[in-house]
Amino acid sequence: MPPEFHFEDPPPYGVVEQVSPMVRRVVANNPSKFTYHGTGTFIVGPPSGGEVSIVDAGPDDDLHVAAVLQAVEGQRVTHLLVTHTHPDHSPATTAVREATGATTFGFGPHPPEAVIAHENRVRRALEAGEEPEPEDGEGAGDRDFVPDVVVGDGDVLDGDGYGFEVLHTPGHISNHLCFALREESTLFTGDHVMGWSTTVVPAPDGDLNDYLANLRRLLSRPETTYRPTHGPPLTNPTRYVRALINHREKRE
Repeated sequence: MPPEFHFEDPPPYGVVEQVSPMVRRVVANNPSKFTYHGTGTFIVGPPSGGEVSIVDAGPDDDLHVAAVLQAVEGQRVTHLLVTHTHPDHSPATTAVREATGATTFGFGPHPPEAVIAHENRVRRALEAGEEPEPEDGEGAGDRDFVPDVVVGDGDVLDGDGYGFEVLHTPGHISNHLCFALREESTLFTGDHVMGWSTTVVPAPDGDLNDYLANLRRLLSRPETTYRPTHGPPLTNPTRYVRALINHREKRE
């Protein structure tokens, strides 16, 4: 039986919303079959003044970048956290970094296997006279992002009055990370867990065994709220993750 998916109305694009005492969200106007209503960029820290961190700056979209920068006006951005290098998550990191001077954190650049697979798909499509997948689509990836600081599983990043634990969660893509905000028992799940849909696991870099192993790993985690980059939060995440695991195991 499939999981009970969670949906939400389309959000106001380019508008900062306070979604918890420590977290705000700005949603990019890039709805698609991969992004649901759009990419949610999260700002962690005080609602005004002080120092903040940003999770998934989002796509290469000038209006979205401007909205994010307006949301943090008068604040110091210290951390730019990237869950992974798909084009709806990381490309805006460069512009936000240049504007704020923040340090970028990620597992690494876009995986070479994913780059080669995309190039092969484009070549085959062109040879067949078909429309190739776009260079800014899910399959292409963000080849420009290289983190200032490479982080991995178990690393801890300290902000001003809050901190993140880093979880390496390959499956959707080999450089995927989740970030646990201990002060709010919240896990920023990127595309590893999404409430509105199951996660795409594209070969050869995506790996179903890794994906399932890292779902099972979440069952022993303490977080009570998940905030995916796309769609609404999950407030009963353990039950939902169990349903995801059962669904994928039966389907595969």
